[in-house]
Amino acid sequence: MRQRVFELRNAVLRQFAATLAVSSLLVLVGINAASAQSGTPAPDQSKAAAQPADAAKDAAQNQRRTDEFAEAAQVISGPAGNPECVWLGRRVVRLMWRDDLDTAFRHLDLYDRFGCPGGHIQAAFRCLTRFGGQIDPKVAETLDSRVHACWINPASQPQQAAAAASQPAAPTSGNAQPQPAASPSPAASPSPAPPK
Repeated sequence: MRQRVFELRNAVLRQFAATLAVSSLLVLVGINAASAQSGTPAPDQSKAAAQPADAAKDAAQNQRRTDEFAEAAQVISGPAGNPECVWLGRRVVRLMWRDDLDTAFRHLDLYDRFGCPGGHIQAAFRCLTRFGGQIDPKVAETLDSRVHACWINPASQPQQAAAAASQPAAPTSGNAQPQPAASPSPAASPSPAPPK
């Protein structure tokens, strides 16, 4: 009787072990199938080739930033030319242009904490508003380059407005009479001598 109980117990344990092994195998197969469907990409050769290109692009961008900071330090005297002031100030102006005023004010607090001049942000933003028509909102580089140009020289003017101011206004309607050119004013003649 005892031997039969041991045989029955061993049979149950073997059955349990076999069931456990089969269910574990099914779970592993299910996990592999789920990860294959989840879109987890397998490493391939195109990504390995893209990494050096990304590294070169990042290096070029870092060099451009370094050059911009060096240019600002050379052109702008005082704290507005310091790299931290240039970086934070341009960021504040860009955020103000995009109407993200909450973030701009938080950056402005940092800008003030570094001892950077607040008037330079005002002048750069004023300059940026003059170039509003030339900034393409879909191309980030136009805004970034214009912000940097206005940071370097807040007194810059748009070229279209300067060209329009130098040329006389053309008549707008087809039947308008052309205005004659203004004649130069006559030279002053000596006044006649008073009679005696």
